[in-house]
Amino acid sequence: MALMSSRYLVSVVFFISILTLSGCVSIAPQPLTIADIKAQTVADQSVARANVEPLLGPLTIEEAVARALKYNLERRTRMLEEAIAFNQLDVGKFDMLPKLVASAGYSHNSEYRIVRAVDSVTGEPSLSNPFISNDRIHTVSELGLSWNMLDFGLSYYNAKQDADRVLIATERRRKAMHNLIQDVRVAFWRTASAQMLRNQVREAILLAEDALQDSKKAEAERLRPPLDALRYQRQVLENLRLLEAIEQELSTAKIDLSHLINIPVSEEFKVVEPRVKLSRAMLDQPVDALEELAVIQNADLREQFYNARISTLETKKALVRIFPNLNFGYSAKHDDDQYLVHQNWNEASAQISYNLLNILSAPARLKLAEAGIALADQRRVATQMAILAQVNVARLQYASAISQFNRADAIWMVDDRINTHVANNAKVQKQSKLDQVASNTSMILSLLRRYQLLAQAQAVAGKLQATLGMEPVIDSVQDQSLATLTQVITTSFAQWDDGMLSNQEQETLTSVSTE
Repeated sequence: MALMSSRYLVSVVFFISILTLSGCVSIAPQPLTIADIKAQTVADQSVARANVEPLLGPLTIEEAVARALKYNLERRTRMLEEAIAFNQLDVGKFDMLPKLVASAGYSHNSEYRIVRAVDSVTGEPSLSNPFISNDRIHTVSELGLSWNMLDFGLSYYNAKQDADRVLIATERRRKAMHNLIQDVRVAFWRTASAQMLRNQVREAILLAEDALQDSKKAEAERLRPPLDALRYQRQVLENLRLLEAIEQELSTAKIDLSHLINIPVSEEFKVVEPRVKLSRAMLDQPVDALEELAVIQNADLREQFYNARISTLETKKALVRIFPNLNFGYSAKHDDDQYLVHQNWNEASAQISYNLLNILSAPARLKLAEAGIALADQRRVATQMAILAQVNVARLQYASAISQFNRADAIWMVDDRINTHVANNAKVQKQSKLDQVASNTSMILSLLRRYQLLAQAQAVAGKLQATLGMEPVIDSVQDQSLATLTQVITTSFAQWDDGMLSNQEQETLTSVSTE
């Protein structure tokens, strides 16, 4: 009976194994269907727009930056990366703790374990019959605590490296915030220029096309010499080409801004153009002070400092691997085998081991770790020199951008006055349509150039702020309302315009000057 039961169990196990193997072999690639892609797309779009406050009125530049910081999808990705780094640090801390393992097992043998004995003196078989030493069916359970000193040492340094990686993730988030603010400022002013120029460009195109049709009609009726008519048409067509290029350039501005602040591209909105104020206050700060501020606060350079610390810890990990491995263990065990005299017992152990090959690999490990330190130090030095150069370059670029904008603003004012005079003369037929189209096109080009240089000045200002490591002091974007965040951005922009530093930045410069 026992033999039949054993054979039945073997058959069942064999059958289950065959089914499992056949299931593994039958796995085939399953491409996504169109329905799956559409369903996931709808779900992703719903997630992207979740908890985004609707835009109820005209958009200011401060609110645009606040919306980007709070709702931009790429920024959310950076924040999730930072959260993962924090979670990795929390998980790494548990690796330093002893391992507490609970286990339970079930054993089923087809036959009893029967053993024979021999006389320890004569070596002859014992006179007693063979005897059973354990049950065919029994369960074993264990609760054990073990602590490996080598794993503890490596886990300790791994946790310190994870802590530095958390700080690196924070610096990368700061850098992403700098780039995001810079992109929003440029996109905002491009949108403002499109909003201002869209109607003027369309009216100018209609006027140019009307002038072109008049010229063609005059040429057909031979009211003007053919060469003069063709030259006239050539000038009108050139102006039309310029106007259509302007219209094409302005068409994408609103889309870029909508993407950055995470609102539907199809949603119509207007921007509130703020008073133009390109402050030179930061240019009046001593260059040495700005360089010191950049060295201390620049996100790229701070990341290299943390990378150097991680490389230094790699050397310590290489040293730890050279030491012998010491393992302590203690466990409580239970076995319900009826043939055991003691079914419950405790077991303690201590074991030391050493991989002799570590002696051979130790020099190579140390050499590799030291090379990593040298590389990290060289990257930090190179980044620091690049940051110092960026401070001076960005400072000069900002000063140049302000001058170019002021010049473009003056040119636009002159062209606007010329266009007004030409339009007035055209009304009393003292100017031709060609003159009106030409002056109108020149005025629009001057205004577009003014907005382009204004956006460029904003971009350079953002670059200088990023190089100096200056950003709005925000505790938590998720915990603050959009209105509160907008007010923080407004205060930060006002401080920059007035050449003022935040309290933290002032303390940094004060401590540097004191040292």
